[in-house]
Amino acid sequence: QGVNYFMSKGILDDSSKEIAKFIFCTRTLNWKKLRIYLDERRDVLDDLVTLHNFRNQFLPNALREFFRHIHAPEERGEYLETLITKFSHRFCACNPDLMRELGLSPDAVYVLCYSLILLSIDLTSPHVKNKMSKREFIRNTRRAAQNISEDFVGHLYDNIYLIGHVAA
Repeated sequence: QGVNYFMSKGILDDSSKEIAKFIFCTRTLNWKKLRIYLDERRDVLDDLVTLHNFRNQFLPNALREFFRHIHAPEERGEYLETLITKFSHRFCACNPDLMRELGLSPDAVYVLCYSLILLSIDLTSPHVKNKMSKREFIRNTRRAAQNISEDFVGHLYDNIYLIGHVAA
């Protein structure tokens, strides 16, 4: 309703790029309604994703930044998968040298992101009694996303363990 109001008053153009810029620069939007809007307007979501610059950012920190602008849904599903897919492609596009150096593809980044989200939940949820160890995370992640160094995956775990949730 707010976007439609701004367009009717000539404050905001009816273009996905302009709406994406407005969303990107506005921090006080109702994130639940924004999620519904972005789910309906995938063109705006696409443009919103391209406004992010993840160059030289460590993967979990980039994911946190992404979810500060586009809140993660509270449940797993198609919308979360769409967000992670779009993030993965954008992260790779912003870091081509790193992707070559690490041998990562957007699909591998997708697997890593999903693993980081699940690890975040595992480590922060009071309902999970047996927290995942670093060794378990490395083993599970390397099975899912092959050709990734154990050291890199270990650094991912450490970041989540020390800094916290990526999709809060």
